[in-house]
Amino acid sequence: MEPSGFAHWLVVLVETFALLFVMLLVFAVLFVMVVWVTDRNQTHNSVLRNYPVIGHFRYWFLHLGEFFRQYLYSSDREELPFNRAQRMWVYRAAKNSENTNAFGSTRDLHAEGVPFFVNAAFPALGDTHVEPSPVRIGPYAREPYDHAAFFNISAMSFGALSAPAVRALSIGAAKAGIWMDTGEGGLSPYHLEGGCDIVFEIGTAKYGVRTPDGKLDDQKLLAICAHKQVKMVSIKLGQGAKPGMGGLLPAAKVTPEIAAIRGIPAGQDSQSPNRHLDIANVSQLMDAVNHIRDLTGKPTGFKAVFGDMQWIEQLCDEVSKRGIESAPDFIIVDGSEGGTGAAPQTLMEGVGLPLREALPALVNTLIVRGLRERVKVICSGKCIAAYDVAWALSMGADFVNSARGFMLALGCIQSLQCNRNTCPTGITTQNPRLQRGLVVTDKSERVAHYAHNVMHEVGIIAHSCGVDDPRELDRTHCRVMGEDGISVPLIKLFPYPEKVAENV
Repeated sequence: MEPSGFAHWLVVLVETFALLFVMLLVFAVLFVMVVWVTDRNQTHNSVLRNYPVIGHFRYWFLHLGEFFRQYLYSSDREELPFNRAQRMWVYRAAKNSENTNAFGSTRDLHAEGVPFFVNAAFPALGDTHVEPSPVRIGPYAREPYDHAAFFNISAMSFGALSAPAVRALSIGAAKAGIWMDTGEGGLSPYHLEGGCDIVFEIGTAKYGVRTPDGKLDDQKLLAICAHKQVKMVSIKLGQGAKPGMGGLLPAAKVTPEIAAIRGIPAGQDSQSPNRHLDIANVSQLMDAVNHIRDLTGKPTGFKAVFGDMQWIEQLCDEVSKRGIESAPDFIIVDGSEGGTGAAPQTLMEGVGLPLREALPALVNTLIVRGLRERVKVICSGKCIAAYDVAWALSMGADFVNSARGFMLALGCIQSLQCNRNTCPTGITTQNPRLQRGLVVTDKSERVAHYAHNVMHEVGIIAHSCGVDDPRELDRTHCRVMGEDGISVPLIKLFPYPEKVAENV
């Protein structure tokens, strides 16, 4: 009895799959044999030489571990650089969803360094938060800048970030009324697209405003500063992730568009010098600040990572000689906690002062030298939640910048692939397939929500402390948990110094 047509095709299908299985098995055996022989005879890896084939599982598990730990093994408060609780707070703030908790905090409130704010016994009735007032930056510039928002987008370059990421940040920043720092990669059309205020950063390679030999091109700088959105110019001396080292943009990210904006060859690694060619001392830094401010009319300052304040003392001496109008309009202090830029682990973890030391040291130095009101202080370094920002304002910052906070608002999942051009959320990649995952209309709303919610909640803290403006928070309003589990007032840890010199 012959099988029916269906049964016949079923037999053929089973035989085909059986044949494929046998072929796959043979291929797998051959592959394993080749790997075994290769591992056994190579000389550079002792694990694979002693344990051929199975030794590879060690490296697969090491690679997969950083992803599984996020979701399966780590508690809400264990991970670095940002734990799950911190990331979830940012995600909820960016989505403008409910951001309250029940049954108590999972944060260890007795851990060393945790800040607490000193609430007023009788806060003002009615309002639950207070709004910031505008602060003037650059009173001696032709175009001084008045800005109220104290939480803004830190320096991140187009090239390091994708075009959709920059567009979403620009549009979101405009909606939130905050500024966006271009980073050292030059001014792109995507920075301007949203209509937000722009801080133009000049890095050590002077991307976007460079001559062929890497010097400052005044005409290119004038053309950039002709945009009304460009409100300030920042000279980057260093960044928290890699003090004393220039940035590297790998060839895979140097597209023709990025190369044209930066003024460099396409398809080649782009290495920035470790410092500006024309700035080798405090006097030359002052010359650069005054030249750029006089040329463009924009408030001009610099960004640095601090090891000590000795050179800031020298800068104050130089201001005394030249006059108060010669002072930088602002200083951006980047703590060693900075980390958006890819950097050697040694520099990222072992060089430069963290923000909790550098910020009060800078503020105190300016107070002593009579320059605190003249020079505005901007800080950055892992300030992504409201209490981090409120702590920085209490310590003396006028403005707080964040990079990774806004990356999380864009949808970053902390996959730690920023330097590989393989970012799964499309933020730090030039791969069009991966960029497709970042929808600008959606993410720009999240950027705006995140900025609004951080500033709103800082306003809640300020109101609870009994002040009328978040910038009125000072070191008497905050306590920090000590190593013995007892909190200490900031004013005791970092007392305000007396002014001993007047720079006029």
